[in-house]
Amino acid sequence: MKSFPKKQEITRLLKEEALKLGFDFCGVAQSEFLQSETDHLEKWLKNGYQGKMSYMENHFDVRLDPGKLVDHAKSVISLAYNYFPQQELQGDSFLISKYAYGEDYHQVVKSKLLKLIALLKSHIGDINIRGFVDSAPILERIWAERSGLGWTGKNTLLINKKKGSFFFLAELVLDIELEYDTAFKTDHCGTCRKCLDACPTEAILPGKIVDGSKCISYFTIELKEEIPTSMKGKFNDWIFGCDICQDVCPWNRFSKPHHEPAFEPHPDLLQMTKKDWMELEENTFQKIFKKSAVKRTKFTGLRRNIDFIQNQ
Repeated sequence: MKSFPKKQEITRLLKEEALKLGFDFCGVAQSEFLQSETDHLEKWLKNGYQGKMSYMENHFDVRLDPGKLVDHAKSVISLAYNYFPQQELQGDSFLISKYAYGEDYHQVVKSKLLKLIALLKSHIGDINIRGFVDSAPILERIWAERSGLGWTGKNTLLINKKKGSFFFLAELVLDIELEYDTAFKTDHCGTCRKCLDACPTEAILPGKIVDGSKCISYFTIELKEEIPTSMKGKFNDWIFGCDICQDVCPWNRFSKPHHEPAFEPHPDLLQMTKKDWMELEENTFQKIFKKSAVKRTKFTGLRRNIDFIQNQ
């Protein structure tokens, strides 16, 4: 078993460096098997809320136990990185999720995790540590709650009282003990149900459950086949992802624009009208979304989404 006498100092250095790298929050929780989440995950999958996202059915035990991602895991570090934009797509334009305006967050945030890993290794020595940015079967919102970053809203997104919910979550799992934060246990959503009422496809269910198979983000990104005709007229101009449940959340009145140059949108994106979108050709798609997460749906997928909305 690895241990060292300066866990308070290392934790302090970790959080200081995380802020310097642009993270808004950094918290630490003790790694353990998430027994309390077992039934919830089983029921979610049994109800088919994963839709055609068959990968959600894989690695059940890994999702519940960081020790299966990193041998002898002792700590889970949760970090939040703001992506709320200075200017949003609006007016005569189709819509894409704010997180996809700029460069792909996987690469941007992962590069910062690698710097934190290097920092920890330089101060501790030989440790077993891995970093994840939406890239491993780990229940990131649960660990963020346990690390004191916020609470899970009724739309199942993590909400912070000071910054709302427009931020990416990332994790570091390592095999040493650190100074642990107090878990966030207070739910500040109260009786508010704006996200439930605003969802045009009724994907948000009571009890902090999202039926992924009904979410606009699922249809426009994850689903590779034709979008069901039953969804006609329900997408509200969203062609890649959806921010409706976040846009109506009262806590997001506290959202502030990010300071990450890599997340700035391509200049042409902010100028695009619906006519431009409908006339979009693959060379323009490749130019505007060269480093964007939008490339995940590929030109053919985005074209399908635009046509679906246009013909509804």
